[in-house]
Amino acid sequence: MSRTVIAQGTFDIIHPGHVHYLAEAAAMGDELYVIVARKTNVDHKEKPICPATQRRDVVGALEAVDEALLGHEEDIFVPIEEIDPDVIALGHDQHHDDEAIAAELERRGIDCEVRRASARETDDEQLLSTRLIIDRVLERRG
Repeated sequence: MSRTVIAQGTFDIIHPGHVHYLAEAAAMGDELYVIVARKTNVDHKEKPICPATQRRDVVGALEAVDEALLGHEEDIFVPIEEIDPDVIALGHDQHHDDEAIAAELERRGIDCEVRRASARETDDEQLLSTRLIIDRVLERRG
C-alpha cells in the first residue's frame, strides 16, 4: 500500500535547506505532495517576493516532488483533506505547532502522522534561509 506525504512551505528562494527538507519528506513515503503557501497565508514572516505560481513551478521541478500545488487561500487544511495523506512532514525549523496541527487533523477526521525533518548539516558558507540570502544580496548589492 502506497504512503502519501505532504510537505508545505513558502519556498520563496529555493536553497539547499529546502532540497534537504523535501528529500527527507519524500523518504517518509512513496508519493510527495508539496503545498506552496499563498502570499495571503504567510503571516509569520515577510511576504514572499516571487509569485505563488512561480514558487509552485520551481518546487514541482525538484526530483523529490511528485506534485506541487498552491495552498487554499482561506483554509490551509483544505488541500490536506483532499489529498488525505499518511504523513505531514514539517521542516525542522518551521513555525508550526505540531500538537495544534495534530489536533486539527483529528478534528477533521484526517488520520495521519505529523513528523519533523532533520536539520541539514552545513558550513558557514552555505545560506540555508531565504532571509539570509536576501540579507546577503542587500549587503553586497543593495
